[in-house]
Amino acid sequence: MINGLQLRTAAPDDLEWIHELRHRVYASELGQHEPHPSGQLHDGLDGDNVYLVAAHGASRIGFVSLTPPWVGRYGLEKYLTRDELPLLADDDLFEVRILTVEPGWRSTAAAPLLMYAALRWTAARGGRRIMAMGRTELLGMYLASGLHPVGRTVRSGAVTFEVMTGDVAGLTTLARDRFGTALRRLRSAVDWRLDVPFAPRPDGCEHGGLSFAAMGTDFRDLHRRHDIVAADVLDAWFPPAPGVQAVLMEDPAWIARTSPPTDAEGMLAEIATARVLPPETIVVGAGSSDLIFRAFGRWLTSESRVLLLDPGYGEYAHVTERVIGCRVDRFRLRREEGWLIDPDRLSTAVRSGDYDLVVVVNPNNPTGRHAPAARLRSLIDAAPARTRWWIDEAYLGYVGLDESLAGLAAVDTRVVVCCSLSKMYALSGMRAAYLVAEPDTARQLRRWTPPWPVGLPAQLAAVAALRDPAYYGDRWSRTHALRRQLAAGLAVPGAGVTVDEAVANFLTVTLPADGPSAAQVVNECRRHGVYLRDLSPLSSLYRGSGVRVAVKDTAGNARITAAFRAALDALRPRPAASATRLRSVAVSRSTP
Repeated sequence: MINGLQLRTAAPDDLEWIHELRHRVYASELGQHEPHPSGQLHDGLDGDNVYLVAAHGASRIGFVSLTPPWVGRYGLEKYLTRDELPLLADDDLFEVRILTVEPGWRSTAAAPLLMYAALRWTAARGGRRIMAMGRTELLGMYLASGLHPVGRTVRSGAVTFEVMTGDVAGLTTLARDRFGTALRRLRSAVDWRLDVPFAPRPDGCEHGGLSFAAMGTDFRDLHRRHDIVAADVLDAWFPPAPGVQAVLMEDPAWIARTSPPTDAEGMLAEIATARVLPPETIVVGAGSSDLIFRAFGRWLTSESRVLLLDPGYGEYAHVTERVIGCRVDRFRLRREEGWLIDPDRLSTAVRSGDYDLVVVVNPNNPTGRHAPAARLRSLIDAAPARTRWWIDEAYLGYVGLDESLAGLAAVDTRVVVCCSLSKMYALSGMRAAYLVAEPDTARQLRRWTPPWPVGLPAQLAAVAALRDPAYYGDRWSRTHALRRQLAAGLAVPGAGVTVDEAVANFLTVTLPADGPSAAQVVNECRRHGVYLRDLSPLSSLYRGSGVRVAVKDTAGNARITAAFRAALDALRPRPAASATRLRSVAVSRSTP
């Protein structure tokens, strides 16, 4: 074990050593490159890829290079074209290469830890697949990490490299399950300075909600809720309607001990009345996740093909890819198009993809963009008859309930609408939701619904909330004013920050490419009791720079603004500050 081994992103003053070590190893020792008079090796990816460095005390002992997809090219493309290796065209492919360790440290854990650090850094930036070039004599180490050869080798000078790949989620699971004990032991000995946690989270979808951990999930210190601003989850900034609070407070002892209506008949009837829908088209659940797991588990198999929006709500990727094992494609939204759905491009993708299911969250989370109902209807009309559309309308109230496709779902076998009551009605703690489908589809799902799917407090709260549309309409309208207020506060002059308001009860912030990472800003804000959501693990499209912020009341927004500005100031490079606080300082002048 190497006590005190430091792992960090490279700083500018590491680069000379990196290029010099690469020359010693790949020119002098291995004969891959011709020696250069400067004693250094450089290449065309300078300034684009990222180095991670291992150091021990004052000594640098090894490094590894990563090329993220937003660079637009990979080192391997010097040897293979994208036609020869289609893997190179994958949207979420991160290249790991030039794993190099000083001779005296090669028998230590330095190389495996650098590989592990590369995996964690990739996962934290939304990477879904890793590609690596490994020297054939080190193939055993790469295979043990879970990478597998793609059947192509490349020759560079006197060195032969095997091209390998691996799924980030699978590699992470393998690291946790096969090497968990060793990693836990190493964690206590490693000085981990990367902006991603050393250990991966337990298996499951990554959500916001670290703010609750600050209060204590054992519920012993709930008074701490007054000290924090939980803007990492999208709970409503306003309380439930007065009628909701009244019914829950009237006789809490009776509510706690009493079994609810078996099939939530009263809740179902109120939804039907409020949404002007036939009751037989409605299925209720304990939150939208309950309905997602229940429906997808019945409809999809490992042979099913699914199309998801990217960026999009992470639960859908988790259920389809990790739980069911579907073949999942992603329709990548474009920053330059304002994250809006391009209907022509999506229509082409759906027609050519032979999909069993297309999932559209509308308004989208995390982009906050809304696709007009008429546009979605046209897309559905033009899609193959076999393709089912799942429309998630969790945030639709902030746009207008007249934009719902629930009426279409009630009569069209290809459409299902899911609607949570959490975010629009301030009922996140209640766990109440419903979906709308044509009667036969709804009937089949009800057959697989257990009795008492929604607890009595949630049923009572949902009914009372739906009976007060005026209260919620006013709160949804006020949300827009508060969002504008928050956006103005986060638009720090001269900081290079881009604030995207969109339409829902949250907004997104994009940090400058040459500034701190989203993870660094989020971590710094926590020091002020303010919790924001780092969007980087959700999609590589955020390039490690996206932050989502929930709208709060005026006081909460003021705390968010103050913490955000303080974080940017604390992370601003100063002449005497350590350059390792920056995310993008690590640049590369080397290949193979």
